[in-house]
Amino acid sequence: MRAGRRRALLAVGGALLLTGGPASPAPAASRLGTVTEFSAGVSPGSGPYGITAGPDRALWFVEFNGDRIGRITTHGVVSEFSAGLSPASAPGFGITRGPDRNLWFTEAAGGRVGRITPAGKITEFSAGITPAGLPSGITTGPDGNLWFTEAQNDRIGRITPAGKVTEYSSGITKGSGPALITRGPDGALWFGEFMGSRIGRITTQGRVTEFSAGVTPRSMPAFIVTGADGNVWFTQEGSGEVGRITPKGKVTEFAVGGSNPDPDGITAGPDGNLWFSIRGQDSIGRITPHGRITRFSTGISPGSAPTGIASGPDGNLWFTELGGSRVGRISPGPIAPAVRTLRLDPKSVRASARHLRRIRARFVLARAARVTVRLQRAGHTLRRARFGGHRGRNLISLTRRLHLHGLRRGRYAVVVSVPGGSVHVRLLVR
Repeated sequence: MRAGRRRALLAVGGALLLTGGPASPAPAASRLGTVTEFSAGVSPGSGPYGITAGPDRALWFVEFNGDRIGRITTHGVVSEFSAGLSPASAPGFGITRGPDRNLWFTEAAGGRVGRITPAGKITEFSAGITPAGLPSGITTGPDGNLWFTEAQNDRIGRITPAGKVTEYSSGITKGSGPALITRGPDGALWFGEFMGSRIGRITTQGRVTEFSAGVTPRSMPAFIVTGADGNVWFTQEGSGEVGRITPKGKVTEFAVGGSNPDPDGITAGPDGNLWFSIRGQDSIGRITPHGRITRFSTGISPGSAPTGIASGPDGNLWFTELGGSRVGRISPGPIAPAVRTLRLDPKSVRASARHLRRIRARFVLARAARVTVRLQRAGHTLRRARFGGHRGRNLISLTRRLHLHGLRRGRYAVVVSVPGGSVHVRLLVR
């Protein structure tokens, strides 16, 4: 039977399900900008650098000078791991949660990629990585692999969870120095070119595009992350700015201000804003999707040099202090649920499959937030799309986002989720 002649029956499968937003911050960090520093358990002079949230509701960080991997709970209890990590490997720039629920990190001096389980078992991978490549940033890609940069060799590497490496160099300008890397909102990987003052984009097939228009020369873009607004944000150490680039390549820059700003790590916060470290000012910055910057320094020790930063499972921001060998926590303040209203349009319809394009989701957001739409069957996700929802009214076509045309016969569910709420529709294709 042709897809156009199939009959579909859709029915709303429940009302809006409010989840109450992120977990409440710890009492000591409930007010906006409240900072707590933790040093117990972190080896002196270890130089904590990159940090990420793990699969175990803890934060994991790399110690650039100490050749160790650290773990800190949301209560501030620190553990360090070194067994299995080669001496003088200099882990530090990048660490990320992998698709296999392990943590993956780069070894800049060792020219390797490492993996550590939540139990602390370390495995190193070097086969297929060009020697002296200076592996730097690392992130999980949409293809279920890990993607990393090689700053010295001007390459982007891909490593499977089993450890097989593929390198890509075509399209990357020589001497550009790829730095940190992130999964973009468009299914590609985006990276900063520290020496070339460009932003790079690489597809999962290895096709590279570089963007330089609008990026200040010698601005040294390095750390990079996807924001809740569906754009990619990056820090510029050389020019003291935070940059934003749209998926189409339009760049806007925002000055941090003050003397010696030196912005470093950046992450998407639970409040819909971007949070970044300002190493030269011993402070943490917050920038809204519209570019308004606020700086926080109270509670951060002088000379601490905040570097990496990540959103924690407790609703706070966690950062490393390269100079102070500490880990810090800063509160984004009370956060209301992002979603105000959410419904599907129409609520029900009986039509041929070619008319599924009429199915849309309407919702109102209190702030910019990431939106996820999923097509499920028997509890398994078949297709998924993520994009940035903007503050105010949003309207999306589920049919276009999930490519609903031509579905085989069967029962499906379409799920729309935003922070603070979700709704689903049951779909029967005959």
